[in-house]
Amino acid sequence: MRQITRFGFLCLIGGVPGFIVAQAITTSADKSASTFYDPSPHRVQMVTVDKDVQLEVLDWGGTGRPVVLLAGSGNTAHIYDDFGPKLAQTYHVYGITRRGFGASSSPASGYSARRQADDVLEVIAALKINRPVLVGHSFAGQELSSVATRFPDKIAGAVYLDAAYGYAFYDPLFGSMEFDLPELQDMLEQLSKSQNDAKLIDKLLQSDLSRFNRELQRKKQFAELISQVPADRAGPSATDRASFAALGAWYAQNMVGGIPPEVELHLSFESNPDGSVGKLRSHPPVSSQDSKWEKFEKIPVPVLAIFACPPDYGPAIDRNSALREKLEAFDAAGCQAQAKALEKGAPSARVVLWPRTYHYLFIARRDDVLNEMRSFVDRLPQ
Repeated sequence: MRQITRFGFLCLIGGVPGFIVAQAITTSADKSASTFYDPSPHRVQMVTVDKDVQLEVLDWGGTGRPVVLLAGSGNTAHIYDDFGPKLAQTYHVYGITRRGFGASSSPASGYSARRQADDVLEVIAALKINRPVLVGHSFAGQELSSVATRFPDKIAGAVYLDAAYGYAFYDPLFGSMEFDLPELQDMLEQLSKSQNDAKLIDKLLQSDLSRFNRELQRKKQFAELISQVPADRAGPSATDRASFAALGAWYAQNMVGGIPPEVELHLSFESNPDGSVGKLRSHPPVSSQDSKWEKFEKIPVPVLAIFACPPDYGPAIDRNSALREKLEAFDAAGCQAQAKALEKGAPSARVVLWPRTYHYLFIARRDDVLNEMRSFVDRLPQ
């Protein structure tokens, strides 16, 4: 449910850049694209993290403890163009665009959570960033958990911005089909070879099958809810895509949390010769090996996790109050269970649930996120 709601009918959204410093940007995805400008006051550098792989790293400057921002899937570090400068008033703030997106290299492989976490570690080492606080939005929770569990001494803490779901922390009671289905398939294959394995049968009956049944019931319930989503959630019309400014206006009207920065829109969509908005830029190819998730059951570093629980689904859903109530109840049950599991797996974690908050909560509730982060970071040991 969490992935589907976050990535299925909640779209890219960003903040409004309001800074004077301008920087020309050309994307590696489309060298013929028109040059546009990024007014956010950051320095840009390319850092080599692997053979023939460089990542774009933004540096908003600042003093104090270093903080490294990781964007969610589909975004670049420029999604933080408004948030980063505010945070840099207190800390030294960096942002990393993962491989395959924006100006970063797009190799044919290396898109597993572990490899991308290694990329983050390579950036930290190359820039001599001493034990930063890692901050990840959405699917970047995978990278946070991979770094935190394998190299807890390399970071001072981890901040999950609506990012601590099953891909970042596995709850064995609630389960996650992405993990449980392959394991169930393996056990059923073992059973077909040894049908008299009493221990395996008992495990299936007592634990795995019952948990998998609950997961199927949740998926069925969600599928029924999704079938009721209004057709006008399909996306912007041709008129709305006549220019990037028009597309930004569409997001402002149909989504919640702010107007996307033109920089991030240019990095997410192709530009047509007439200035209209083209198709979404293609994501990097992901091999079957890269697509396998890691299972994280303990986070051995200080944690701040903020959940949009339940999220704000936007005006189209709000017009159907009965559907919104059902979706909220369904989503709240899942994220509340996840939050409780995280509190058990990371007993010192600060877990915050904000109801009816948009997934890009560092934009929708920027000042609240800044306050939570400052309180968390300032209490970390030096």
